[in-house]
Amino acid sequence: MFGNWIKTSILMAGIVALFGAMGAAIGGQQGMLIALVVGGAMNFWAYWFSDKAVLKMYNARQVDASTSPYLYNMVRDLAQRAELPMPKVYIIDEDQPNAFATGRNPENAAVAATSGIMRMLSERELRGVMAHELAHVKNRDILISTISATVAGAISMLANFGMFFSGRDGENRPNPIVSIAMMILAPLAGMVIQMAISRTREFGADRGGAEISGDPEALASALGKIDAYARGIPMHTAEQHPETAQMMIMNPLSGGGLRGLFSTHPSTQERIARLREMIQR
Repeated sequence: MFGNWIKTSILMAGIVALFGAMGAAIGGQQGMLIALVVGGAMNFWAYWFSDKAVLKMYNARQVDASTSPYLYNMVRDLAQRAELPMPKVYIIDEDQPNAFATGRNPENAAVAATSGIMRMLSERELRGVMAHELAHVKNRDILISTISATVAGAISMLANFGMFFSGRDGENRPNPIVSIAMMILAPLAGMVIQMAISRTREFGADRGGAEISGDPEALASALGKIDAYARGIPMHTAEQHPETAQMMIMNPLSGGGLRGLFSTHPSTQERIARLREMIQR
């Protein structure tokens, strides 16, 4: 777990340094400030209200101990083991097996599972999945994702500024070829770093979920099943809103040739291998 935090910190430092270099070359201090303020305002709204927006987007229905005792009691037991406040629990009527957590902090968290994952997994495997989602809540991964998205968005905004402003005046004006290259490559690099942060946090949630449930093999087995079935079962809401894919325990969208580099999730095989290493230790 500590290693994942170190890696996340290094990646966060890298994306901030990229933003600084991009701003100095294209927008100057004023351009950097404008991009960061606008990007921060947009992502602050997302951080504060995205839980309600995403749950509504997926037509998630809230359940309790009377309407879905199986899932609700499972989450309540795991939350107690994790020493977390009881989150709100939702079910999404989708055949694809998947789940996610949302909410700005542990006191305002929600976890959601699709009807498909509840049908497909055994009770032991589903416990592993829900423990993974509670680990995201405990690690405050939504806050980390929001910060990285803010800086990545600001980098893209600076690139847009560069299309309209020539940069510094006089002799200090940057080389136009260098400026054009940065306008193209810097947003791409920012996105790559943002995806790397997301993958690192998934590894952290796998480990944290295994510790919460006390059963790494259950989560490993669940990931194998989800990966095998999710590829052939579309999730239409995720296809319409691909920005929500990084929230899921498994990416609900199919990738292209550079899938590993731009994926929000690490490979399932590596996730399973790391969980089984925990068992051996």
